[in-house]
Amino acid sequence: MDSVSYLIRMARLRGTVDKRCLLAGPAVLGHAMRTPREAPFHLLLQGACTLELAGRSVDMAAGDMVLLPRGPAHQIRTHGPGQRRRLTEQPGVAFPTALTTGGDPEVDLFCGHYDLGPGAGDVLFSTLPEVLHVSFNADSSEPVRMLSTLMRSEAQHDGPGTAAVVSALCDALLAMVLRSTPNRRLEGDVLWTAVQNASLRNVVEAVLHQPGRGWTIAELAELAAMSRATFIRQFTRATGMSAGDFLTRIRMITAAELLRTTDQSVGMVAVSVGYRSESAFVKAFRLATSSTPARFRRNNAREPAS
Repeated sequence: MDSVSYLIRMARLRGTVDKRCLLAGPAVLGHAMRTPREAPFHLLLQGACTLELAGRSVDMAAGDMVLLPRGPAHQIRTHGPGQRRRLTEQPGVAFPTALTTGGDPEVDLFCGHYDLGPGAGDVLFSTLPEVLHVSFNADSSEPVRMLSTLMRSEAQHDGPGTAAVVSALCDALLAMVLRSTPNRRLEGDVLWTAVQNASLRNVVEAVLHQPGRGWTIAELAELAAMSRATFIRQFTRATGMSAGDFLTRIRMITAAELLRTTDQSVGMVAVSVGYRSESAFVKAFRLATSSTPARFRRNNAREPAS
């Protein structure tokens, strides 16, 4: 299984559309801070708007998606002449539609969020940029156009099964975001799930599939066919974190999955993800998830591994 699919499966991510917005002229939609393990996203199918949050704004064009892994409060602003338009909300079977009064819609925007699985989902999203802005229009992405058409069609249908279909489409969009190439990203933030250097991608894949191995920097550098110093420099630049931090986070994602889906003791899980000392593992897990392994297991019902 490829790395992006593997991560999404372990993190148990689920997308939901909260609202469709059909807007004309100047308007502002406020979005409060999300609860823990909820990451909001906005997918713009038509028109232009600006996403504003503390100390930063992101201009969005048709084909753009913005994901906010930490769930901060923010607002969407649309532009145009005249005074700000009043917003009304039309209920729907699957989700409501926000509408501005007066004028034909110029902006077609889906606002939603991803629910993150505890442990693995938390750790994965903590490794992503605070604002992840991807333009799928940059290379005329045919799959995204098809997904957008399906989302619009389902939103207009708004009947039995619409919520399930749209949720599945949101999940597909997330996979495309996490594998997005640099020319699609409009912001300069580093996205380690989309590392383009083949040598460094080999390292990422190796760690993902063998997190319990006692990796050393020298071994990782050899795998990348680089000198130790070159590897350290290039890996940090490409992923936004040191190789040591990356290894720890992947081990914590894997540990959360093992605690949730197996009966292995905490000590056995520690060994499985490369820790010789159970106490060192417990400390690392608590730092990454704000929970001890034992408490995490108690709070998350066991689900059989697929």
